[in-house]
Amino acid sequence: MSHHNVVNGCKMVAALLLWLGSSAGDKHTEYPHAAEPLERTAHNSVGLDEVVLVIQSQRNSYHTRRGGQSKLEILQQATELGQGVPIVLLLHELSEYEGDWSILPALPLLSATYGRTASWFVFIEEETRVSLPALLHVLHRYPVQEELFLGKPLHDNDASIIHHYAFSEDPSSFSYPDPAAGWTLSKPLLQRLAERIQHERLKSDFTIDLKHEIALYIWEEGNGPKLTAVPEFCTETGDFCATTFTTYLPNCGDPVSKKDVFVAVKTCQKFHSERVPVVKATWEKDAEFLEYYSDVTDASIPTISLGVPNTERGHCGKTFAILRRFLSRAVPKAGWLLIVDDDTLISLPRLRRLLRCYDPKEAVSLGEKYGYGLVQNGYSYITGGGGIVLSRVAVSRLVSSGCSCYSDDAPDDMVLGRCLTSLGVPITHSPLFHQARPDDYSEKMVSLQQPISFHKHWNIDPVAVYKHWLQDAHPRDEL
Repeated sequence: MSHHNVVNGCKMVAALLLWLGSSAGDKHTEYPHAAEPLERTAHNSVGLDEVVLVIQSQRNSYHTRRGGQSKLEILQQATELGQGVPIVLLLHELSEYEGDWSILPALPLLSATYGRTASWFVFIEEETRVSLPALLHVLHRYPVQEELFLGKPLHDNDASIIHHYAFSEDPSSFSYPDPAAGWTLSKPLLQRLAERIQHERLKSDFTIDLKHEIALYIWEEGNGPKLTAVPEFCTETGDFCATTFTTYLPNCGDPVSKKDVFVAVKTCQKFHSERVPVVKATWEKDAEFLEYYSDVTDASIPTISLGVPNTERGHCGKTFAILRRFLSRAVPKAGWLLIVDDDTLISLPRLRRLLRCYDPKEAVSLGEKYGYGLVQNGYSYITGGGGIVLSRVAVSRLVSSGCSCYSDDAPDDMVLGRCLTSLGVPITHSPLFHQARPDDYSEKMVSLQQPISFHKHWNIDPVAVYKHWLQDAHPRDEL
């Protein structure tokens, strides 16, 4: 065996040993400080053993693998650096509670378990890459005894519906962190938030845009700190960066076949002439199997009536009828079901690329994740406007479970989320799905994505939006 292989093998063994020592369920192990820390400042000389890195991992098998790989890379880097060993946590392993993804419910446990020895808590995505020397260099600049909230700032360009039109007079006045670049809480701030969340009810039961809502909760109407901009927290590569980001649309191989995705479009008679033509002019051509489900049969489209009356909101009865039809012999057998509204704009080629990362033999629920009552043991769900993706296995489990709507106009996405949660099916989030229009999100954030979907035609040209944001100039060969 070559010397190079021996060295790499030793590094991997060391990293694995560190992983075992930094698991959330282990007793906190004390590690020695490095003999010569990085450049010191007047504020402090924090070592890596005073840093907790929380990878915002998910319970789906693909994401647990990606989170585990990220953890191993960080620990191997720590071994090579010799500046101490950080605690590296996978968020989905922190406790049995699925709602920990919304961060606030997890703060009391983080504080109780690591608050005595840690000085900084750094939250990163699975695909965020961290330079530990640069991270230490950043943290040395800030007084650890103060309440600090650090990150790469984003802001709204216009008042946004997903942020309840907060700061409508000057949307750019409020900053919230870009999760792709990571964000950090000092121990004093995390401990106060952990205490507060246990005794104070949130103003809203809904978790819609996590990064914005966390920033609002920390700011506390001016009583808490605002986000401090840290230029070394990056999404694009730079020599000075402490964090960088790869992509939310990884290359997991060839896209899944067009024949393996069945598309269900929910519509109703009053939108046959207004919204359906937009679907036909934009993304319908990318679907092999697609059906329009309406309250009436219209051969010119064509639409199919499922025998469920149209409702002004909710559409639960129609959605569950779609689930049953998907499993029947009335439609071609496919591994994936996509349910969208008639005013959803979507890139099916990008979706099929993303689906290659997931195992269709598992129960998969994928889209933009929202939450309801998560601080009080609530549940998560995929919000319907951006598109709900279900594997055939997930649909089969839903239908066979007997879970059903309490009324035809119940909110279908929330009922699905409650049912899937009760069945133990992970609700998997992708920030590439969007419940609202591009203008409702930070332009800086969306421009760095390859978005999969947007929703609503309000005050926009939907065809122009599709061409600008969702249509690939040079699409891959279709399968």
